[in-house]
Amino acid sequence: MLKTTFSAAALVLAAAVPAQAHFQLVYTPEVNLERPGELPFRLIFWHPFENGHVMDMGTPESFFVAHKGARTDLADRLSPITFHGVGNAAAAFAATVPVKRNGDYVFGLVPAPYYEASEDIYIQQITKSFVNKGGMPTDWADPLGLPTEIVPLNRPTNVIAGSTFTGRVLANGAPVAGAEIEIEYMAAEPDPDTDRPHPPTAEPMPGGAVVAISDAEGYFTFGIPKAGFWGFAALGSGPDTEHEGKELSQDAVLWIRAYEMK
Repeated sequence: MLKTTFSAAALVLAAAVPAQAHFQLVYTPEVNLERPGELPFRLIFWHPFENGHVMDMGTPESFFVAHKGARTDLADRLSPITFHGVGNAAAAFAATVPVKRNGDYVFGLVPAPYYEASEDIYIQQITKSFVNKGGMPTDWADPLGLPTEIVPLNRPTNVIAGSTFTGRVLANGAPVAGAEIEIEYMAAEPDPDTDRPHPPTAEPMPGGAVVAISDAEGYFTFGIPKAGFWGFAALGSGPDTEHEGKELSQDAVLWIRAYEMK
């Protein structure tokens, strides 16, 4: 049942952490389709709010799509690319995925852990993104059974700018209380034709990363102030805490698309 009160979960803070927030992207430019098509995807580990540093991705552990209860492995569709950020270039992946039938397509990515030398830890951002064809709702609210994930409580492909978005953080299917959720606006969207970012449309907020905290049942809510892609990363929400003898932050990432009302 959707919770209607969130106390601390509804409070968005400027956290005492650096503004440079790591965010795993599973990106395609258009998430609402009227006709069948071949969608270009870019898997990039980046700082899209700052249009900042790009991190090298290793070969993903898995990449798949869920549609009407069926799961399709997409690993064989991945091709390595180089994504050129403003300040550097890094290894990323491209894929072309056919979308034919009506309904929701839920894309799941389990990337290889990334070693962050400045913190001497590994980061693994298990990421979900969504595409819908024909306006028919099917799978968007269903968990994928990932080690950790954020389950949306609002339809993630057509959130109204100025409204709120609610998600629930899970680890092995159980709610995660007190999770710190970093919130990211994709100010610079990738251009699949050039594998470079488009010019940014917003600047990061002062005071560091924008953060919400999940409540006792794992729920959080955030007011969506602007149209575009918004990402949510529940830091360290996963069950795995170590990789190759070092600390692992296993994060759950979710991307949604918001629109202005006309």
